[in-house]
Amino acid sequence: MTTSAQRLHDLRDVLASTGFRRLITVRLTAQFSDGLLQASLATFVLFSPERQPDAIKVAAAFTILLLPYSLVGPFAGVLLDRWRRRNVLVVADLLKACFVLPVLLLVAVGNDGPLLGVAVLIVLGIGRFVLAGLSASLPHVVSGRTLVTANAIAPTAGTMMAALGAIAGVAIRAALGGNDSGSLSILALAAIGFVLAGLFALRMRADQLGPDGTRPGDSPRAIAVGMIDGVRSLIQAPAAGRAVLVVGIHRIAFGILTVGALLFVRNGLHTSTAADAALGDFALITAAAAIGGLLGAVTTPAGARRLGPVVWSALALAQAGLLGIALILFGSSTFYLPAMLAGAVSIGFAGQSVKVCSDALVQRLVADDHLGRVFAIFDMFVNVCLVTGITLMAFTAPSSGQAPITYTLTGVGLIVAAVWYSRQAGRRVPTTERKAQR
Repeated sequence: MTTSAQRLHDLRDVLASTGFRRLITVRLTAQFSDGLLQASLATFVLFSPERQPDAIKVAAAFTILLLPYSLVGPFAGVLLDRWRRRNVLVVADLLKACFVLPVLLLVAVGNDGPLLGVAVLIVLGIGRFVLAGLSASLPHVVSGRTLVTANAIAPTAGTMMAALGAIAGVAIRAALGGNDSGSLSILALAAIGFVLAGLFALRMRADQLGPDGTRPGDSPRAIAVGMIDGVRSLIQAPAAGRAVLVVGIHRIAFGILTVGALLFVRNGLHTSTAADAALGDFALITAAAAIGGLLGAVTTPAGARRLGPVVWSALALAQAGLLGIALILFGSSTFYLPAMLAGAVSIGFAGQSVKVCSDALVQRLVADDHLGRVFAIFDMFVNVCLVTGITLMAFTAPSSGQAPITYTLTGVGLIVAAVWYSRQAGRRVPTTERKAQR
């Protein structure tokens, strides 16, 4: 069977699974609503003419968006290995809808201070249960070699829907006059979307998504033990641990480049009063990164099968590093935005490629009754890396976002990581399969 024929065969097998179709419907609805929520907050805090952001404010905003991944992740993982994951998806999405209401009230009164940050943290913290639960549930609806294809489709489709949600939010805000009332409308739509996601999860059986095996305790001590068990699982499966590390390295680079892009379009390309134009440019960059992610999702299943997930991931990192350095060295100020768009496609491609391969390795190598904990720790580590990159850029970059030395060093770091990871390709990777409930 040819590569293209095999790819189509695997795609048909994945889409033939009723459980997969229902699970991905929950993901798409929830992540589209996440995109609406993030667009509302970004336009309210970072792209309002009366609120001129500096690097520190940008870093604080991103940290608020990402902190729940680190704080809630370990607890989410342990509980996902105890509670019925279907029920977690239902309850978490409905709770997110409820807790959007305080955010809406704070935006209505123009409060962009600590209270808004706390309210957003609660919503996103609950959301960690949804995303970790979706990843841990996937092996219960697909299995075997099609798991790589499913890992390419589900997270990528979710990322694309989040990007579409953000773009839709920006468009809705602009259509409503481009002021804070538009942000309120977006928040209301996000709450409705979370309710729908919870209702869609009810279409699956309560026991369909696991967990299997012995349930861990849910006391504070047991949660701490569960975290340790998750780390131990990665240590015992070093190929999975290396895969997690590679995704973290990419996220450091992604954090650096994201802050740089936002600062450049907000303060470098446009005046402080041209917030809508800056927002439009940043939306283009976000869309370019999403297109890169889509390309990574489409090509990774075949590439990983032909070259192996380690070599494919290394090549994806290397191309991002090489292209990034080339764009910095040969680009000019007049070519800056097109160069940023090309770089966004490249880094998006690399990110999705390494994530798809790493997810599949973790799912194959870690026992199911530890999978929720491992994915939660995976999320925690990766997002600590993302916050690290954001923080590094915030404290070193000028307000214009023009930092060619930083970008060059970032590209070199990606190339070094690619060379190191490619040297691990010869190590044997055992597999552990579990039967999916279709």
